[in-house]
Amino acid sequence: MSKRQRKVVAACAILALSLGITPVANAMHIMEGYLPAGFCVVWGALCIPFLAAGFFSIRNKLRENRRALTILAMSGAFIFVISSLKIPSVTGSCSHMTGTGLGAILFSPSAVSILGIIVLLFQAILLAHGGLTTLGANTFSMAIAGPFLAFAVYQICQKLKLNRKAGIFLAATLGDVFTYCVTSVQLAMAYPSESGGVAASIVKFLGVFAPTQLPLAIIEGLLTVIIVIGLETYAMPELKSIGFIKEQEVH
Repeated sequence: MSKRQRKVVAACAILALSLGITPVANAMHIMEGYLPAGFCVVWGALCIPFLAAGFFSIRNKLRENRRALTILAMSGAFIFVISSLKIPSVTGSCSHMTGTGLGAILFSPSAVSILGIIVLLFQAILLAHGGLTTLGANTFSMAIAGPFLAFAVYQICQKLKLNRKAGIFLAATLGDVFTYCVTSVQLAMAYPSESGGVAASIVKFLGVFAPTQLPLAIIEGLLTVIIVIGLETYAMPELKSIGFIKEQEVH
């Protein structure tokens, strides 16, 4: 990147960090100790193949093109900052944006699984946001399920020749919403309702999340579009190098 571009990126990073510094709160992804041990083990085991695929995906991408590292690091930083802005929603969890849709459409959902687990690990240790015992469950919902849906939505929009920015907005928004649908299922399976079982509990958790999460998902969709517009303006060579922008689309 040029000197001017580096200054713009640095200014954006400072702004993002200033917005990301929030008081310590009791709200978390799924907090430490909230899930029974058996559920922690199962969700963690389910993440293993996705993480292995993500490791090889990132390694191969960086071997082919070292310039991809800049955009990859930015995608990870975006996830860290935006998912640290949390709004208490229900005991044992919270509502917040995820930021994973950006990395999913720029790289791949498997690559985001690695970025996501790194972010969740740092948040659990440094910010008391989430937990180590619930790392597997949080990784599956935020860093696997959400990104895979976001990637699928973006690919469908591309095949339907939908406007790129509209596709990005839908991918990021729906990926965020799906993350919380999966979180609701995880919580409901661990704590089924006495009357109605897991299904009733899912409806209850979704109902509590919806008032805060739906507006946040829309905001995340808009922010993701803005970030991509910024990248198209100041980092077009990098977007071309990772294959997000094709040469014929520029001319």
